[in-house]
Amino acid sequence: MGEHNVAHNSRDERTKEAEPSSEGVPAPEGPANLIDTDYVIGQDNLATDKLGFSIDLHGKVFTISALATVFFVVITLALQAEVEPLFNAMRDWLTGNLSWFFLLAGNIFVLLCLGLIVSPLGKVRIGGMHAKPDFSYSGWFAMLFAAGMGIGLMFYGVSEPMSHFGAALGGTTVEDGVRTDWAPLGAAANDPAGAASLGMAATIYHWGLHPWAIYAVVALALAIFSFNKGLPLTMRSIFYPLLGERVWGWPGHIVDILAVFATLFGLATSLGLGASQASAGLSYLFGVPETDATMVLLILGITAVAIVSILAGVDKGVRRLSEINMGLAVLLLLFVILVGPTLLILTGFFQNLGAYLVNLPALSNPFGREDANFTQGWTAFYWAWWISWSPFVGMFIARVSRGRSVREFLIAVLLVPSLVSVLWMTAFGGTAISQLVGTGFEGVQDAALELQLFVMLGELPLTAITSFVGIMLVVVFFITSSDSGSLVIDTITAGGKVDAPKPQRVFWAVIEGVIAIALLLGGGLVALQAMAVSTGLPFTLVLLAGCYAIVKGLMSEPRS
Repeated sequence: MGEHNVAHNSRDERTKEAEPSSEGVPAPEGPANLIDTDYVIGQDNLATDKLGFSIDLHGKVFTISALATVFFVVITLALQAEVEPLFNAMRDWLTGNLSWFFLLAGNIFVLLCLGLIVSPLGKVRIGGMHAKPDFSYSGWFAMLFAAGMGIGLMFYGVSEPMSHFGAALGGTTVEDGVRTDWAPLGAAANDPAGAASLGMAATIYHWGLHPWAIYAVVALALAIFSFNKGLPLTMRSIFYPLLGERVWGWPGHIVDILAVFATLFGLATSLGLGASQASAGLSYLFGVPETDATMVLLILGITAVAIVSILAGVDKGVRRLSEINMGLAVLLLLFVILVGPTLLILTGFFQNLGAYLVNLPALSNPFGREDANFTQGWTAFYWAWWISWSPFVGMFIARVSRGRSVREFLIAVLLVPSLVSVLWMTAFGGTAISQLVGTGFEGVQDAALELQLFVMLGELPLTAITSFVGIMLVVVFFITSSDSGSLVIDTITAGGKVDAPKPQRVFWAVIEGVIAIALLLGGGLVALQAMAVSTGLPFTLVLLAGCYAIVKGLMSEPRS
């Protein structure tokens, strides 16, 4: 950026008491360094109530996003046989050639967040120096957790530790000078304790600091530029330090459209995983046929419930569902800890946390890796998936985190959910591993990924009840993700308005369900993963630019 723009920004940003906003984004409370721009939130919107219902949307962003998405769905459903190998090739090329880029970007996000926690910039308060939190700690944590990775924990809580354990225990295999096994790092051949430790460390690596740092970067950037600097709550606002007033033109449109695509396909991946697991659970418990038709009906039914939740609003809909889900998740977790190998889980929590910290430098190394299948098939996919989720989760976290200091925000968003993930993976994955090593039960190991949770619960008391709770958790996580995602996409496509008409959110909830159906029918899990990775790639560049914007934005803010 040239000197002219630097001078322009420093001249136009000034600390002052904010005036009330009438556009849905709350004005800062107390001193805050507002950006003085002529842009008015929603000025480029098409607004009318002559259609029998109200619309208020950004013409270019909404139209391009909606038309491109509908075109993708039609092509995928019309050419199912042709698109499946294409999805396969796309995923393999992206993860095979660019895994180093995803790993390196992930490390940058973690280092930035940890640096901000200990720096004086951590004293800045989101929403102005006198802002008060909108939600209690319990409500805030429930929404952070439910929005962030609910379905993923249910799907991978048993299957991922088991997968890494089995691969590590089997040791390394080399063909033509290239490793062909899926074990992390150097494996732990014929060493059950070592394989369990390495397997849990690799799992926690995928669900710990790195994904939450990705979410935190987007959430903090959005929160600062919206609640402190008075810009719209949309991805383009992050780029103001880089682009100045040009963010309101096509450069900003492209950023917002990329955010919509990333969110839609990241959500569709999760909804597809959730539908396949709920279908497997219903088949396991009640003998419901595990077919495409079952999964489609599940997606349709859950989307309908999500629409009801949308119409109820954030406070009544998302918050209540998130708190119900948190309660159910805690009950299931406590049940597994109490009736499973309790001592092993409690001691394993600290052992696994230690193994994670010891192996973290090696696991996060982006260069010269020999465990290509692990870094490309697991880590690169996860990082791209988390990044594709980041506009959705980040914007949602930003909306519910007003009034927190940057330090409080980062500690909560980074450390609390990471520790919960460690406990969850230790309880569920550790129980499944102990069933295999301790009693020789091979049922979990032999089951399909989406069924492994239910097979593990089948070896514990009250199987029917706990498995049903497991299905309910998947369904409610599914609803909260769809609900929150629709809210975020609608905000982006409404030019940053957070109070746009509800029919628009209903439209996006329907679109999310339709994309999940199209991807499941057009290539199953591979198609879901391919689209998450392909939309995650360009958005990684957006996040890296966001790192610069966060530091620049925070440096100009008054500190409490």
